[in-house]
Amino acid sequence: MITIDITLESTGWNDEKMLYTLTEKALTTTMHHVSLGNVVSEVSLLFTDDQHMAQINAQWRNKNKPTNVLSFPAFPIKAGDPPGPMLGDIIIARETVALEAKQEGKLFQDHLTHMIVHGALHLLGYNHETDDEAYQMEELEREILQKLSIKDPYTELS
Repeated sequence: MITIDITLESTGWNDEKMLYTLTEKALTTTMHHVSLGNVVSEVSLLFTDDQHMAQINAQWRNKNKPTNVLSFPAFPIKAGDPPGPMLGDIIIARETVALEAKQEGKLFQDHLTHMIVHGALHLLGYNHETDDEAYQMEELEREILQKLSIKDPYTELS
């Protein structure tokens, strides 16, 4: 079971109930897909704007621009290992996610769900720093999103 703590830090995020429902589905499906469905852990999500995301991205990644999603694991973890009682934090920037969804012809909620899944996989130790890691992570994302009835986000980019 995952305990979810949501903070809205931008007027653009105005439907906390929808965000909670979407987050709960995305996280539960992700955890079950990677065989961690019985793990008890907590995750915090900050739904913010591009300005704040750019500050966080500059502070932690030395990139002075917004990004769609950032993840901060509470503890180091290897992919496939069970997490501790606190999974970590996921931060999502509304304007960037909305712009990407529009540019890629995706529904906003579908792209947002993808970003939550992507962030959760990072908290679970998955990365895309090498080609092999990127392939593995993208395959997991495809499989999880398919379970959530969301189209393959990578095929649509081609």
